Order: sequence, then structure tokens, then C-alpha cells
Amino acid sequence: MYLGLAAKDPKAGVPDSVLHTVRGAIDAAFPVPPEVIRAREWHRPGVSLFAWTNEPDDSRRPELLFTEPDRVTGVNGHLAEPRDVERLAHVPELRTDAVGGCFSVFRAAPGELSATTAINRVCPVFHAETPDLHVVGSRALLVHLACGGDRVEWDVPALQTMIRQGFFLSDETPYAGVSALPPSSTITVRDGRRTVASVPLPAAGPAPASGRRRRALVGELAEALLATVAPLREAGEPVNLALTGGRDTRVLAALLHAAKVPFRATTNGLDDHPDVVLARRIAHELGVGHTVIPPARAEKKDAVLVEHPLARTYETLRTCEGMTSAYESIVTYLPYSAKPTMSGQSGETLRAGSLLLLQSDLSDKALRRRIDTTFFAKDVALFTDEANEHARALAKPWQERPDAMEALDHMYVWYKVGRWQASARAGSLRRGDPVRPFLDNRVVRAALALDQSWRLSEEVIHELIVTFAPRLRHVPIEGKPWRFTEGRKYRPWQRRPGFLTAPKTGGGWSWRTSPGEALSAVLRDHVLAHLDLLAPIVRPDEVRRLFADPVVKKPGTAWHLYTVATMLSGAYPGKEPEGLEPIRVPIPS
Repeated sequence: MYLGLAAKDPKAGVPDSVLHTVRGAIDAAFPVPPEVIRAREWHRPGVSLFAWTNEPDDSRRPELLFTEPDRVTGVNGHLAEPRDVERLAHVPELRTDAVGGCFSVFRAAPGELSATTAINRVCPVFHAETPDLHVVGSRALLVHLACGGDRVEWDVPALQTMIRQGFFLSDETPYAGVSALPPSSTITVRDGRRTVASVPLPAAGPAPASGRRRRALVGELAEALLATVAPLREAGEPVNLALTGGRDTRVLAALLHAAKVPFRATTNGLDDHPDVVLARRIAHELGVGHTVIPPARAEKKDAVLVEHPLARTYETLRTCEGMTSAYESIVTYLPYSAKPTMSGQSGETLRAGSLLLLQSDLSDKALRRRIDTTFFAKDVALFTDEANEHARALAKPWQERPDAMEALDHMYVWYKVGRWQASARAGSLRRGDPVRPFLDNRVVRAALALDQSWRLSEEVIHELIVTFAPRLRHVPIEGKPWRFTEGRKYRPWQRRPGFLTAPKTGGGWSWRTSPGEALSAVLRDHVLAHLDLLAPIVRPDEVRRLFADPVVKKPGTAWHLYTVATMLSGAYPGKEPEGLEPIRVPIPS
């Protein structure tokens, strides 16, 4: 975690009272036990940079603060090449275009403070100002507390998007005056004056018209991916890859194989599930160890005990700072581990993003309707006129883009990765910093430069797999067929890529989507008790209608409302709730 302060009047300096506030706020802002936190500070007249970590020692590179006589640099996340910190420390204008990794950068020098995001800002930078100071940091609550002490002021209108989606579809935060820095952007405070410079996301080129051009473009993306894992050859132990029979983790298995990085594969499931069957075959073809973890077989029960929503919500607010709904299951805290791990998170980037992958009608009209009704203006009837107007204003720049497919592709990076994942992954980052090739700065940049329709066809990732590990060419895929094979004619001597599907089981039961009467009542009572706090955003009568049935019909929205109501009630930051009994949720027979 990082926090930087720069005085608007360099001669006046940063007040000691603010430094004291920052040191005292860390317990509320860093969601780990206080005894595991290590801190460093760097101060010059008018500029200060704080850094904290729960990593147990300084063996990880780059170090927490890369310090030189006249400047200091901190990296939140990881660099594909740790030595790049030296380049970032000295480049005149802080830019990250050519740097690999998943990171943000904070830099301070006499009279200057700057911070920058990578292309998907999954390691975020937040900023705010007071009459006397500019504040930047990697945690929004800490930035807010540095501005106002122990008093929290909520940005209530901004929370409309939290209720609609459970995360932010904007650069807003729950905290008044605190904003998230956009992707590929740098905020610089020099001699008390602040500027923000942004680099637009890459425009996609045309789909390749020849096999030679197709291979060249896939080759460029392959080189970017190989660079992300090359340092893992020196990790000292094999990478643990969570492997399934699907697309994204298969790319990673092939990638590690091509890069000659030792790894082992782990799959959760029963022996006859396609994920396990195909993962075992992939591991065999690549000659790596494979472990299957079967699901726990419990005695048949008629109900489950669920953590009380207030306890669950408090921990989610503490970990994700009010930017993720308690409907989501956040990874719980464990002591930090430096063991290298990898999963297929955000592999959709190479397939034009989940917002397009979930869309069957790709006409311009349908895509623009998705921007509005599925995202920014979802559930219009539930919200006040002011909240809906706010949502339309946020949607307008995306609706005005000439290419709706590009808009949804970029929205995935801007919001689903840059806001939702950036917030939700805070839980797992307490445990370690896994390598995420699909989130790598150079990989995302190379992927966005490829035609969206071509990426959406899945031919790009299929060609990557074949490039990295030709032995996997004919290993079937789990789930649906490769999109690029639909409607394609194959000659008798050509082999169509195969696929396997798991038997239909109805999707399984979940207490989150089937909360039962008791849990619905707890959610209902809490939300209705705080309707006065929610009234600037939602219509009270519509909220009551949402909860009218004994079992709430839209549990996701109910949890979003519960989360925001808890936030506005002042439950966090504050003392952790105690003595809350779990809720019994019946399992349908």
C-alpha cells in the first residue's frame, strides 16, 4: 500500500497533524492484522511518501521503496522484470507503456509527487485534494482519511451504480472527493500544481486477411505473454497452476510449457467431470504433475448455516472499501505466501471481454442497448430520477463512441477489470501476489490492438495454444465448441476441434441465489430500516416491492442494497460486529 502527500504551497510543507493522521489510519485501511504490517516513509519539504506491506521480509523485488539520494519509487503489484523499477524511477515523465507486469507506480522527489496506472488499472491509484494538499494512494479509504481525519463523508449519488451492479461503472468511489485514476494515466504534482495525463486505450486494427498476417499478430501477442512468465524460471519452485479443461487455463499451461517454466497442475472436481478428464490429458501431453482435489462429500443435509449478513458485509467493506457488494464471496485472509501461483483470471481479455462474450446479438442496436439496459441504466424503475440521470451521464461517452463493439471491449477493461476485479482481488492479494499473465500491461495492450470480432471468435487463443504447445492441438475443449468452428466447412482430411460437456445438473443450488425466507427477512429488515439513507438513490416504494415476497426474487440486488445501507449507516469503518448468529438456509429437496 502507498500514500503520497504533496503540499499546494511547497514552502508551507505537509502538516505534522496530517502525517500523524495517516499513521493512525492504517489499521482501518489495511485489512490485515496490525502485527504483520511493516512500514516505511520518505519525507522531503512539501512531499511525503508512505509505504506499508504485510510481506514478511524484503526478499521480494523490487523492494517496498526503491530509494536513491534524490528520489524514491514504490511499485504496487509486480513487474515482469523487477529491474524495470530503475527505469521507472528515472524516466522524466512517468509512463508505463513498455513495462510488463501488473502494477501501479508511486514516485516522489523534492517538489514532485506522481503516480501512474497500467492499462487496466487493476492495481488502482486514487486521488483527492484538500485546500492545502494533493493526496494519491493505492487505497481509497486511506486517501479519504488523509484528507479529513477520522470523519467519513460518503458520495451518495455515486453509490447508485453499486446498487445496480455491485461495483462501480465510473471513476467514482464511495468517498466524497476521491476518484480512481483512469487506465494508462499519470497524475503529477509539481511545485504544488496537479496535472493528469492519459493515454487512450489502443484502437483495434483490422482482422488479418491472410495466414501470414494472422501468424504475425498471434506471434506478437505470444511474445508479450512469454515475457510475463520468463522470470518464473528463477522462482526456485514449480508454479502451481489451477488447470481446468477450458480455454484460459489451457493457454497458461501451454505458455508455461513453451517458456520452460517448471509447473504443476491442480484441478478441483470428480474424476469423470470433463474439467478433470481434460486437465489430466493436458498434463500428460505436457509431461507435468497433476493433482485432482475431489469435492468434500458431506452427509446429506436439509439446510446450511450462513454467516450473518452484517458480519459478511463488514468484512467485505473492510477488504474492498465499499466498492464490491457483499453478494460476492471475497477470499478470506491468510498469512502472506510467496509461493508462485497462477490461474486463468481475466482470460476473457484475449476473447474481447465478457461483455461481448455474453452477447448473442452483435448488431449495433443490440450492443448499444446492452450498454444502457444491462449496465449503466439497469433497473430504471428502482431508482430516483436523479440517480437515473446520473447513470445516463456516465453512459453517454460510451454511447457516443462510433464503434459499439469497441466500446464494450474497452468497458470490460475499464470497469469489469479496472473497478470490479481491482476491488474484489484485494482479498486474495493479502495472501500473496499471484502472476496474472492476462492482466499484464503489455499483454492487454497487445490484445486490445487486435480486431474485436477476431478475438471474439476465439481463434486467437486457439492459435496461441497451438503455437505454445502443438501437442494440445487435438485435445478437446470443455463446454461449448470453439466459436470460430461454427459454420466453418472442414474438408475430409481436416480434423474439427472437439469438445466435451458435463451432464446437465440444473446448475446446482446456492444459498446466494436461493436465500430462503429467514435470510430474506434479515436482508429485508436491515434495508427497510435504513430506507431514509437510501432514499436519495432509490424509490422507497420500489424497494418495499422488491422485498414483498417471503423469499426475495432478486437476491443480488437485495445484497447490493444491504451493502450500501450498511455502508451509509456507519458500520464501517468502526468496530467489528460481534455476537451475530449464523442464518439457517434450507436446501430444497
